[in-house]
Amino acid sequence: MANVNAKELTVALKKGELSRVYYIFGADTMGVSELTRKIIKTAVGGSEEFALTKLDGRRLDLSQLEDLAGQFNMMSDYNCILINDYNCEKPYDDMRGKSADEVTKKLLAVLKDTPEQTVIIFNITGFEVKVQRDYRSGKNIIKDKNKKLADFAAKHGTLCELPIKTPQELARIISSKVSARGSAVSLENARELAELCLCNELTIENEIEKLCAYANGREITREMLYELVHERSDTTIYNLANAVASFNTRAAYEAINELNIDNDNRGAVLYAVTSVFMDLYRAACAKKSGVSYEQIVSDFGYGGRAFAVKNALRDCSRMSAERLRSCIVILRDTAMRLNSSASNSRIAIEQAVTQMMRIKK
Repeated sequence: MANVNAKELTVALKKGELSRVYYIFGADTMGVSELTRKIIKTAVGGSEEFALTKLDGRRLDLSQLEDLAGQFNMMSDYNCILINDYNCEKPYDDMRGKSADEVTKKLLAVLKDTPEQTVIIFNITGFEVKVQRDYRSGKNIIKDKNKKLADFAAKHGTLCELPIKTPQELARIISSKVSARGSAVSLENARELAELCLCNELTIENEIEKLCAYANGREITREMLYELVHERSDTTIYNLANAVASFNTRAAYEAINELNIDNDNRGAVLYAVTSVFMDLYRAACAKKSGVSYEQIVSDFGYGGRAFAVKNALRDCSRMSAERLRSCIVILRDTAMRLNSSASNSRIAIEQAVTQMMRIKK
């Protein structure tokens, strides 16, 4: 089937067409998970308990994989193996005495001998696969070591990337989900909801649940959106970043107040803030190296978010690359703390901002 988009793969699955190996990745991690479920359902139907094996790609035992791939299943026509987050850049946490290329070479040898009754799915939801836009084909080309595994999947099975959906695409999905819950929303308001959530599908899903419960069968109006949905505007996030850059404590806390951080939206807010600092860091490094705007957009697969690169190139000179890198480390540590404890989300993010403003060099 080679390199296909999500729609083409879904059509093939509806026809019952299965590949021996799949590589599913992209910025739309929710879409990656949903498409993975469709492949599994097509392969084993309701026999997941007996015919599906889930493996952690960060701890992948190639001998175990070879044994599992060779098994026949009595409860299903196919033996399905799901491998999540295998990274050819660093297959194991401890790479002492090992070569990433050699490990991947052994993996590909195992995959070549996979029997026809086995379906192996590699899906990526926990890290970013670096891509570069190929303007001839109109598709993204993987430019890190994961390209070897992706190319193998394209040649012997199916490769599929799921980029972030546009507000227009999400509007139709939102309308359908709201309708399934007994309410209604216009496409205009659905697009507004997508933009308020920065096209984050997990956040959108949470907001749909809340809005439908409030509407209770009525149409979801623009007034309901502004009353109930946490706004995650790029402007407010950029105001926060600029306040940190200029050591403006008052402006920074005013921006935090506008973000209305609580336990429901803390993940989305922290992700948005971190994304802005990542944009600024990439722009700062690119400026220093003489890399063009077009090349940044292509190298990092910005696509519909190309405007973020223009903003970052305009503002990145206010902070050094070293300081931006330190800010990203602080945000990473904050995310880890919030994910591993019952910390107050508002206080944790305020502490992170305070730490960032203390970095002088």
